[in-house]
Amino acid sequence: TTVANLFRQHGVPVYIADDEARILTDTSKTIKEGIIAAFGPDLYENGQLDRKKLASIVFSAPDKLAQLNAVVHPEVRAHFQAWLQKQTAPYVVYEAAILFETGAYKNFDYTILVTADQEERIRRLIIRDGGTREEVLARMNNQWSDEKKRALADVEIVNMNPEEVKLQVWEIHKKFVEKG
Repeated sequence: TTVANLFRQHGVPVYIADDEARILTDTSKTIKEGIIAAFGPDLYENGQLDRKKLASIVFSAPDKLAQLNAVVHPEVRAHFQAWLQKQTAPYVVYEAAILFETGAYKNFDYTILVTADQEERIRRLIIRDGGTREEVLARMNNQWSDEKKRALADVEIVNMNPEEVKLQVWEIHKKFVEKG
């Protein structure tokens, strides 16, 4: 989020896949129907997805997470493509927590891995999402290690020192603007 916001400050259009997926789970008929078919109708109340209930199902069972991803990810990809067609900037940023795990990184010209100390990430996610440590760890346990992602990333930003992060984002931004 910090890195995405820094790119936004430089005028770069940023697509946050997780935010868009949250919106689409409540607005896309295709996603709603897919989630109901896979997990039952009791996950929606008044048209709104009960995310905590869904998380308790999918983050404890890899096969259920795969089912959810198979429903949500194609719709998010299509939504991103429609969004991308409207952009006129020299480049855009696509932010996703599981970019490498899904293989989506292959669709981009350049990848940035943002890392931080695990305890710091847990603290930040609890503050941002209001969940518990256990809920955060359940999600993190379904993601690849930084080492595995690092092997696929073009660059890594260690998000621990705000001034260093700002400088790294600025350098990356200049590079992309110069490339045109």
